Amino acid sequence: MNKIGFVDAHTEGEPTRIIVDGGPDIGNGTLQQRVACFAEHADDFRQCVIQEPRGWDAVVGALLCEPTDPNCAAGVIFFNNIGYLGMCGHGAVGVAVALHYLGKIGLGKNRLETPVGTIEIDLLSPNQAAIQNVPSYRLHHNVQIDVDGIGTVVGDVAWGGNWFFLIGESPADLILDNVDALRSAAGRVRNALRSNGITGANGAEIDHVEFFGPPHAADADSRNFVYCPGGQYDRSPCGTGTSAKLACLAADGKLQPGENWIQESIIGSRFTANYVRIDEHNVVPTIVGNAYICSEGNLIRQPLDPFANGIGCMTANESTEGLV
Repeated sequence: MNKIGFVDAHTEGEPTRIIVDGGPDIGNGTLQQRVACFAEHADDFRQCVIQEPRGWDAVVGALLCEPTDPNCAAGVIFFNNIGYLGMCGHGAVGVAVALHYLGKIGLGKNRLETPVGTIEIDLLSPNQAAIQNVPSYRLHHNVQIDVDGIGTVVGDVAWGGNWFFLIGESPADLILDNVDALRSAAGRVRNALRSNGITGANGAEIDHVEFFGPPHAADADSRNFVYCPGGQYDRSPCGTGTSAKLACLAADGKLQPGENWIQESIIGSRFTANYVRIDEHNVVPTIVGNAYICSEGNLIRQPLDPFANGIGCMTANESTEGLV
């Protein structure tokens, strides 16, 4: 019998399952090497943690591991219902809050190592963290594609720790009643990107699609819908998506360094974000959000359980692409 120790948190409504014990042996190389080992030799672990009957499609997993940089509080590998993520903003906030809950870090600044770079976390309270993300940038501006059932769509390709296609005009109002329609539209956009050969840097797949619209709250700047790689939507405003948005706003001169941007999610939760510019093309975003511990315990895999590795046993879909 195999026990897997976990702490569950949600960041602005989006769940993170943090694995604290019983994880797979994926070596002690770089985090990118460990992601490759995870995907090749231990993908059943990902499936067990994320998929039913122990998980659900919306959750993002976070495997805590030893960092290669001794100045980091921890290393972390993020994964979801189809594969692996380079970075996860809401997940990083959840990890910071969980590390404090477990007595691993105190309030204040710490560093967290991810497969796409080291980020700084400033734990402002037991439930609030500011995440200084990896450098973010816009790769392509005003890309036009013809999308089945929608017509011509115009968007930007940008990196915020994952690859995004950001669309300024949503095909439907950004309300929960329209989630199914928004998911369908975003899926068609992603298919059109693939069929037209539109990618991130070095041919990386653009696996996130983000629609924007006016906020519902008077003090917010924007509302979004974020379509994730496995077909679910982000309940939070999405930390890497908000980072990509800041890179586009900075490139257009619509947001100045240090100026706050309040991003609402489809459920009305929010991140407060700003950036510093590090060169002509790159900005470093800081995302502030709240996370709360939901549960902790052990997942159990018994030897005779036919669903020990999850129902469906989806395999990683070119899941290490985009990590460099």
